[in-house]
Amino acid sequence: MIALRRGLLAAFVVGLGFSITLAEGALIGLTLLWLWRLRDPGVRRGLAWPLWQPVLAFAAATLLSAVASGHVGASVAASKGLLLMAALYVTADALEDAREGDRFLSWLALAAAGAALAGLVQFAACPPQQPADGLARWFFHRCDRARAFFSIYMTLAGVLNIALLATLPRVLPGGFRAWSAPVWLLTAIGLAMTYTRGAWIGLGAGAATLSPMNRRGRLALLTGLVLLPVIFLVGPRDLSHRFRSMFDPDEAGIKERVYMWRSGTAMWRERPLLGWGPGGVKREYSRYALLEALKRRTSHVHNTPLQILVERGVLGLAAWLAIWIAFYWRAIGLLRALDASRMRERALVAGSIAAVTGFLVAGLSEYNFDDSEVVMVAWAVMALPWAADRSLSASRGSDVTT
Repeated sequence: MIALRRGLLAAFVVGLGFSITLAEGALIGLTLLWLWRLRDPGVRRGLAWPLWQPVLAFAAATLLSAVASGHVGASVAASKGLLLMAALYVTADALEDAREGDRFLSWLALAAAGAALAGLVQFAACPPQQPADGLARWFFHRCDRARAFFSIYMTLAGVLNIALLATLPRVLPGGFRAWSAPVWLLTAIGLAMTYTRGAWIGLGAGAATLSPMNRRGRLALLTGLVLLPVIFLVGPRDLSHRFRSMFDPDEAGIKERVYMWRSGTAMWRERPLLGWGPGGVKREYSRYALLEALKRRTSHVHNTPLQILVERGVLGLAAWLAIWIAFYWRAIGLLRALDASRMRERALVAGSIAAVTGFLVAGLSEYNFDDSEVVMVAWAVMALPWAADRSLSASRGSDVTT
């Protein structure tokens, strides 16, 4: 059973970089295996249940808003993303110690680098005219921005952002691994070529959170945070223009987001407590779209907290925020309990904190919580502190017995 679980976990990680069908299929397999193991009372007592209270509260708030929406069937169907939260629990179950958590991160780094390489080839070889048929048509569809094997560049950016931050401690002093540096750099270039500004900002925010957690790597982090904007500014013209446009309030994408946020706020004011139910923005947005907005219909308002507020109301947003507050409380508390000699455990926890920060910050300009590929990576990476905690608990138990 251990071999089966490890094989399914490897397939899950490969799928995160290359195929949502493989990732979801492996997740189903891991979940069924996890549920089968729960028959044993001894297994149940030894299992970690990370963040179960806020996760359960969010699921309940989501279903309550669906029932109250007036479109129960459609809203419940739109709540299917709740099932992906299983990635947190099956990953926490599969990673029995920090060594296995470290192996998991190595797999994730390689899968992300493979996706980044595919995206770079796609971008560099993008033909002037889309091929007529076959695999070439699929691979080079919308290839003006790297998207690899995903339907859109924002998904690739979201996956690479989380993977880069989770593995960032491996390329810093104190945890440096020679093989990780070129893999990390390739992945970072792939992220740059997605031209996704929200993910860039998320990467910077996540990297900044590592500064107080990694004293030996602080200078390298600060140097990188200063140099990266300079590289963007003096880089290729299109990349430089994309970076500069982040600071232009009249840029078309920024203006359209502001219109969406204003419309979303108006929607929330009509149903503040429970919102319009999952899928409500897609159903109702056209009635609230501003006259000056170019986009009259949309399924999301390009801001995760606002989307949660509009569709699940204050109750749903409070439960959603509680998940992240509880995560940071647990992860930071664990990091403080780990002494400097436990470098592997500290790297797992610090990388997880950085990755979650990058995910949340990127979600201020995208609804990445509903992007299946991205949120599965986020849930999985959130399990890493529990793997580190198992190692810490095991060492304490061993100290007591000796």
